[in-house]
Amino acid sequence: MSQIYDVADSYVERMAAQNPLLATALGVPGYDGGMADFSPDGAAEVASINRDTLVQLDAAPVEGERDRVAADSMRESLTTSLELFEDGEHLRDLNILGSPVQELRMIFDLMPTETEEDWHNIASRMALVPKGLAGYQASLKEGLQQSRAGARRQAVECAVQADLWSGGVAGQSSFFAGLLSAYVDSEVDSTTLRQDIEQAAGVAARAYLELAKFLRDDYAPAADERDAVGAERYSRSARVYCGSELDLQETYAWGWEELRWVESEMHKTAEKILPGKGVEAAKELLESDPGRAVDGVEPFRQWMQDLQDKTIEEMDGAHFDIPEQVKTVEALIAPPGGALAMYYTPPSEDFSRPGRTWYPTGGKTRFPLWGEVSIAYHEGVPGHHFQQGVTKYLSEDLSRFQRLMGWVSGHGEGWALYAERLMAELGYLDNPDYYLGMLRAQALRDVRVIIDIGMHLQLPIPTDESFHSGATWTPELGLEFIQQRSHFPPEFVASEISRYLGLPGQAISYKVGERAWLDARSDAKTRAGAQFDLKQFHTRALNLGPMGLDQMKREMARI
Repeated sequence: MSQIYDVADSYVERMAAQNPLLATALGVPGYDGGMADFSPDGAAEVASINRDTLVQLDAAPVEGERDRVAADSMRESLTTSLELFEDGEHLRDLNILGSPVQELRMIFDLMPTETEEDWHNIASRMALVPKGLAGYQASLKEGLQQSRAGARRQAVECAVQADLWSGGVAGQSSFFAGLLSAYVDSEVDSTTLRQDIEQAAGVAARAYLELAKFLRDDYAPAADERDAVGAERYSRSARVYCGSELDLQETYAWGWEELRWVESEMHKTAEKILPGKGVEAAKELLESDPGRAVDGVEPFRQWMQDLQDKTIEEMDGAHFDIPEQVKTVEALIAPPGGALAMYYTPPSEDFSRPGRTWYPTGGKTRFPLWGEVSIAYHEGVPGHHFQQGVTKYLSEDLSRFQRLMGWVSGHGEGWALYAERLMAELGYLDNPDYYLGMLRAQALRDVRVIIDIGMHLQLPIPTDESFHSGATWTPELGLEFIQQRSHFPPEFVASEISRYLGLPGQAISYKVGERAWLDARSDAKTRAGAQFDLKQFHTRALNLGPMGLDQMKREMARI
């Protein structure tokens, strides 16, 4: 192992020890009973580790191309993390999708539950939830004192989430009481352990109830009324999520071009489903036809599982070489309370915990399939599960940092969106129902580019657009636009606006990343001519590991 790889390995271990929640998420063993320090001191400790590691990276000799790629991707990640710390972003880390409010709850979804030791870890971590949330509240309070407040909208909506998980909503038991029920149903039988879990579940639930009260009563009144973060903060955040210096005005205009293309394609596809009736009529048919839907949550979960398994079987050897460890993916129903978007969690380092796709039902019991097929490809194979599973598998080629902590949204989400379009190219979406579903997903991602940049930079709507021509973007216009042009149900898109406003630059990473993947493939085709091999291109590209889009462009040009 080279010195660069030694530095990467040491960094992963130091970060796992500093943040046991991260360790569990990465699948690094030995930390499952611990809690993260979300206080200002905890953030300062992470920054110190990052600075020290950058010094080590600069001092380590580069032994070949693998070292160079690994060092460049790691250096970019640590540098941008330090920039965020110096700008005090950890003091206003409050949003409905990816802040400590959700991290502390969702980590329990990833913890094993097979043995008595597993349940001891769950009890220990639940008992530490008050400590974790207290440190987090200390950071938010420090942010208020430094005039670095999060947005009021995020505080109010995170309070709603915290109330739900605490059991503070009428008729809803706490998330942590559900863990106690899972223990009772398990094969582990210990009266003392059950008492520990019951006590810890109560402590954790009360801590979330107190967090909800703090966010609603103390923080929200003092929070920033503005949702838009402005050009400077947005540019920095977009660079973190995309790993690229973007021309935001050009990207905004390109988003409109992409939306117009996909809307034209949707009209053509609707003609194949219900000739002469238009897109809305075709959607109504697809939503209402019982022959095009699955009834029941468990039958739908099984349908998702069967689709994943079948896709893996058909893809392997034909379009991708899928390692044996990556051939297992679990389709699961997400716990209530989070955003209504399907998501993926990668396997642990040793694959003892498989990759999982999580579907939030939002209370639905009937599931029209036209929009679910391409999303399954996005989250599973050949999307997130294949990409991230292969990354974990390449232990002989990629550094430990690349395998466990190198994720960049533009690279990963861009690949997953590219995977949806790839499946259409390969004939898996020849059914116009499913192709329209893929186009709807594309429309949503195009809308995200437009309104995420538009709302945060408060840009004008183009004068040649019929939608509020010339008006300046606001959250209210963003909601109206996404309801009109994304073709997703109102209950889904309602949470989307808050998501974009709380995570500036993340929503554009899908389309921006897909653009980079398509450009890289086009460039490779041009260079290789008749010798171009798609399967070989994918293998070489993914074997580089995760990285920012600017680095990806440089590295792909070398393939």
